[in-house]
Amino acid sequence: MPSPYRAVFAAPGTLVFSTAGFIGRMPLSMMGIGIVTMISQITGRYGLAGALSAALAMSAAVLGPQISRLVDRHGQRRVLRPATLVAVAAVAGLLICAQQGLPDWTLFVFSAVAGCVPSVGAMTRARWAQIYQGSARELHTAYSLESIIDEICFIFGPIVSIGLSTVWFPEAGPLLAALFLLVGVWWLTAQRATEPKPHPVEQHTGGSALRSPGLQVLVAAFVATGAIFGAVDVVTVAFAEEEGHKAAASLVLAVYALGSCLAGAVFGLLHLKGEPSRRWVLGVCAMAVSMIPLQLAGSLPFLAVALFVAGLAIAPTMVTTMALVEAHVPRSKLTEGMSWTGTGLAVGVALGSSAAGWVVDAHGAAAGYGVPGVAGVLAAVVAFLGYRRLRRPVPTREGQRERDSQQAEERGEHVA
Repeated sequence: MPSPYRAVFAAPGTLVFSTAGFIGRMPLSMMGIGIVTMISQITGRYGLAGALSAALAMSAAVLGPQISRLVDRHGQRRVLRPATLVAVAAVAGLLICAQQGLPDWTLFVFSAVAGCVPSVGAMTRARWAQIYQGSARELHTAYSLESIIDEICFIFGPIVSIGLSTVWFPEAGPLLAALFLLVGVWWLTAQRATEPKPHPVEQHTGGSALRSPGLQVLVAAFVATGAIFGAVDVVTVAFAEEEGHKAAASLVLAVYALGSCLAGAVFGLLHLKGEPSRRWVLGVCAMAVSMIPLQLAGSLPFLAVALFVAGLAIAPTMVTTMALVEAHVPRSKLTEGMSWTGTGLAVGVALGSSAAGWVVDAHGAAAGYGVPGVAGVLAAVVAFLGYRRLRRPVPTREGQRERDSQQAEERGEHVA
């Protein structure tokens, strides 16, 4: 491991909570695509499969920030464990209803309840932010590491989920995803030494973190970005099936994540200067341009190469996003702020997967790649329009009061 990555693990407990976070994040790449594969295997209806995946993502988009907001107030252990039990129980109900062929509305009910799954990535990033508060270089490396872990999940998660559901039994992928979530969250919340301390009630004035203009831009752009991801997942499964190699979809999606993983690893080694907002806009535009070759996909090998190139823009953009969130959101709402970006992605995944499913059913898989193409253009437009908001964080009264309090604590004073 290159020295900058080895250095961030020098702090006690970091390796353990990072490993637990990796396990807890596997469902991020397994659950949605697992549901798509399971439903398409059982019913052959990609429209229903995409709609259920969208329902799960939309529910997570609504519930995720609320769970993170409670975490900021009460701590990770007290909030994450009950939320995880509810999510796992809902997934179990979904699998039973699918296996028994119960009415479609029962599938949607359990998918919606399963959306209370915690944002494990936001929880681990909040721990890094506490450990390396004020150390921009180490925090950049830590965030890059987190993006690498995300992409490793997306490399292996779809392979495992689609593989098990197609080779073993249709419900196997989502079932294993639920087990990963349960084990990962329990292990993560057992690490009390690195858990961020809950912030006092008086620091939670001023409403939601989403009131930050900069965060609003990031979330809006991530809705379009999420639509790219959701559509690519659904269309790639359908494309591989049309080519007669449905199980190969997991390998193609893994190549997509591999490109992002490699780019993230290199990005974490760089000591970058200049405005993060400018890098972020360039990254979003690169993601949009990378959708163009997908419109020409005529075979799985060509598609794999095109997705690998498209993946190169993902991780650097995500790392920069986390740096911008930290700059625009008060520390007392940092976990919530990070979860809002995940919410934007989840909403986008819901819209993208649903739209792609209907396009595939109506016009075939090749036409489905037009959905991520349009989403990429929308993301670029939002990034350009919101660039000025991102250039300079606008300090809130709460943020100023928090900074004054932190400075006073460093001087050993008391601030009323």
